[in-house]
Amino acid sequence: MSKTIKEQILLKMACVAFAFVSSITYAQNAHSETTTQRDGFIFEFQVGGGIIGIEDSAGHQTFDKAQGTFVFPDLKFGHMLNDKLALTVSLPGNLYEFQDNDRHFGGFIPSLQYWVKDRWWIHGGIGLAIDSPALYDIKDNENDDWNFGCAVMASTGYEIYKKKNFALNVQSKLVMGRAFLAGDAHRDAVSFNIGLGFSWF
Repeated sequence: MSKTIKEQILLKMACVAFAFVSSITYAQNAHSETTTQRDGFIFEFQVGGGIIGIEDSAGHQTFDKAQGTFVFPDLKFGHMLNDKLALTVSLPGNLYEFQDNDRHFGGFIPSLQYWVKDRWWIHGGIGLAIDSPALYDIKDNENDDWNFGCAVMASTGYEIYKKKNFALNVQSKLVMGRAFLAGDAHRDAVSFNIGLGFSWF
């Protein structure tokens, strides 16, 4: 990852931190409804940052070299089964550096989301891990391989602002996955993110 891209990541993480503070302040002062209309189709996207550790079975990189990452993309689609439980599909994703190339470790994860309290929810699932080149850093015969495997995800969030069918939440997410490479090799990833989630019900 070039120095310029690293600086952009730090700037984006600073913006997310500022957004957290601003949102919490606004939510404390704003008049919001005590309950949200949760019904039918739901959609959410998250912005934020965190850390990711990558370990390659070939020994090129180990979990000792954890690196900062920003979330891209992180989407959630689903349908409410009742007012507390939703069946969802999550698309978590993080950018990382591997051998001077930028790559993306994400997934396609069927999952369930449950509201333990009116504002607090938990979310988790298991599905497909996807390890791919970052779209802006694809290089023929060097950084153009796509690898697949399995991944598990667990997250929790708290809705700091709600109005009708919209909710703004602060959330954390843990994703662990393994992608299988050519030649019976594999690549493991563990990521932890904190971010803002924008949800529509």
